[in-house]
Amino acid sequence: MSHRVLFISNGHGEDNHSAHIIQSLRQLAPQVDVAALAIVGEGSAYRRLGVPLIGPTQVLPSGGFTYMNRWLLLKDIQAGLLQLTRQQWQAMRQYAPQCDLVHATGDSIGQSFAYGSQRPFISFISCLSALYEEHLELDLLLQWYFRSSRCLRVFTRDRFTAANLQQQGFNKVEFGGIPSLDYLTPQGKDLQRRSGTDLVALLPGSRLPEALRNFRLQLRLLEWVAQNHPEALEKVQFQAALVSGVLTELPTLAKGWEWQPPHRLVWRSPDGDRSLEVLCFGDRFNDILHNCTLVVGMAGLAVDQAVALGKPVLQIAGEGPQFTYQFAEAQNRLLGISAQTIGTGPADDGVLQQAAACLWKTINDRAYLAEAERNGKARLGELGASYRIANCILQQLGIEPQHPNP
Repeated sequence: MSHRVLFISNGHGEDNHSAHIIQSLRQLAPQVDVAALAIVGEGSAYRRLGVPLIGPTQVLPSGGFTYMNRWLLLKDIQAGLLQLTRQQWQAMRQYAPQCDLVHATGDSIGQSFAYGSQRPFISFISCLSALYEEHLELDLLLQWYFRSSRCLRVFTRDRFTAANLQQQGFNKVEFGGIPSLDYLTPQGKDLQRRSGTDLVALLPGSRLPEALRNFRLQLRLLEWVAQNHPEALEKVQFQAALVSGVLTELPTLAKGWEWQPPHRLVWRSPDGDRSLEVLCFGDRFNDILHNCTLVVGMAGLAVDQAVALGKPVLQIAGEGPQFTYQFAEAQNRLLGISAQTIGTGPADDGVLQQAAACLWKTINDRAYLAEAERNGKARLGELGASYRIANCILQQLGIEPQHPNP
């Protein structure tokens, strides 16, 4: 008997979560057919797995972050948001009757699509957490959806949120975790690491062109490190985990930096007394994250992953649309002591100088590094989320997994 599951997600990070659940689902029960609806963006995470996409996809100006800046909603509407949403809704309504189950990752938008499918559904509210305010007040739509008889289970990213919602009477809620952690194992790739150095990872994000702007800002931060803390040049090595769209721009990316293929960006002081290098990789994210001491992060899910591994994060805000001060401040509340945000707006030279001092101080504060490791692993670091959720899907379909949960 054939079984079919439709995965719905509304955001880049949400696509990633769902894609990792699909990977585990395929391991456990390869006979299950899957398809996906990517409400925001191009659905790249699904495309990499060869998952069929239903409905149109489009990159809009906001990147899905209209809640950070409501003016971007107007730009999205001008770019065709309403027509896109209507077409996606129609595609979902046409496809859903063929499905045994719908899985939705995201906030009210993705969950509205799942509820509107008229099929049984499982929800993963990956972007919502009680850790932000020590209490999660679900909006009225989500409360309605999660009390529906067609809602089978609601998974959370962290245990604190699951407990908080259970206390509010949402008895279908349980802890899920971060699915990508199950696939975040080091691959043993050569990082060209100098012995005796601390590794600082640069994570500028993955959405273009914002990731380009963020990386330029991070390079300016490193210039301030080199100028104000020259002792760091011997003790610290900097490595960037970049998407292909940023890698292709490296030869002309930053004024004052020299590109030395295949991996090296080099900055030299005007007097020639000191130099700093950044190794740039597009295929070593896992290894960089596992081996680094500190992350300079301007991303969402990638920062969560780093903190889950026990890494502290230094944040500076950019122009957005995603990684604004408002986003960074929210990350601070989510991640607790594991995150330090410098400044209260888009970083200027004054903020970058403060961030450079904070970077050097943090690298040398071993007590803080140890506490950040404990905090991050306790908040977000439990493995097995992709298998927990995949097994729940199989349970609802009445299928025994072919392989044990690892």
